[in-house]
Amino acid sequence: MTVTLMNPSGLPRIDAYRQVSVATGGKLVFVAGQVAWDENGVNVGEGDLAAQVEQCYLNIATALAGANGSFDDVVKLTVYVVDWTPGKMPLLMEGIGRAAAKLGGTPVPPATLLGVAALDVPEHLVEIEATAVVGEDRAG
Repeated sequence: MTVTLMNPSGLPRIDAYRQVSVATGGKLVFVAGQVAWDENGVNVGEGDLAAQVEQCYLNIATALAGANGSFDDVVKLTVYVVDWTPGKMPLLMEGIGRAAAKLGGTPVPPATLLGVAALDVPEHLVEIEATAVVGEDRAG
């Protein structure tokens, strides 16, 4: 399976992600919105947006591993942030950077960022869902 990420000419170049992903040769995998719970259901990083973003990315990677994939297979992310303001962007990017360091790459698939009033529990500041295309030879 191949995922090609690009910023076609005529669209603004955004360093945090690419505008388009093209996936070939695989199966679609949809990962439910991930929050900052660890494997025991304990909230990670209470009050810390960067820590919660990091945990969300790590949870997505774990979910994809369960489908014989990895974060490299992600073709689209949707990020929901409670009470979003542009001033929160550095914390969002910090969390992504910390996750990238742990995952061994820079996750930059196309993404949509939405500000929301609240999530499932008050302690959650962010929820991230993913769509991936896992190679036919790896999907379980």
